[in-house]
Amino acid sequence: MKKFRPQPGFVVKAYRFALDPNAVQERALHSHCGAARAAYNWAVAWIEASWWQRKAESTYGIPQEQLTQWRPWSLPALRKAFNAVKHTDPRFAAWWQDNSKEAYNTGLANAAAAFDNYARSRQGQRRGRAMGIPRFKSKRKARPSCRFTTGTIRADADADGRHVTLPRLGTLRTHEPTVKLLARIQAGTARILSATVRHERGRWFVSLQTEVKRDLVPSPGPAWRSASTSV
Repeated sequence: MKKFRPQPGFVVKAYRFALDPNAVQERALHSHCGAARAAYNWAVAWIEASWWQRKAESTYGIPQEQLTQWRPWSLPALRKAFNAVKHTDPRFAAWWQDNSKEAYNTGLANAAAAFDNYARSRQGQRRGRAMGIPRFKSKRKARPSCRFTTGTIRADADADGRHVTLPRLGTLRTHEPTVKLLARIQAGTARILSATVRHERGRWFVSLQTEVKRDLVPSPGPAWRSASTSV
């Protein structure tokens, strides 16, 4: 995945807010994050199926050039394969339309990144400890999360400045005011690039990756946390 490069004079900063969803919104948040995990697990199984098939075929003496083709793990390839089966695969057919396409894209993108990191690690092109083959994510252990890169993503200019709007999830209330971010957006010195929702320690949070004009960014300090420019 290509790294996002901010325009000259700008940096990327994450604005994080605790969410205060109602019961319906909380169910939708869990559904979106569950869809991301399901898509990730589907991608892992789909990719590895060709690996195990090739391994089985090789034990029968089938020539290398006649073995089952490797399945690609690029994000475009995974999207194409997933879109071809989501209407009929029993794991998705009954409910895939309940969530934003960004939920499934989150899982597919994470799978593509995981296999890319695994391949680079095997080839000695990745620093750090060796990475194992990507594993399935369990509902019990995986941290629920979902990323939105398209659709309506905004901090709302309402009376109390405590709402954000996300695709399919609609307008959600935040515990903290978003007025500082909103003021910068309205001044043309900031724009939201993406949003990620996560469930941590029993609460929901949204992190808004934002391109911000550099002269508005304070000097590094305990309260300042600048996000990576990788989006």
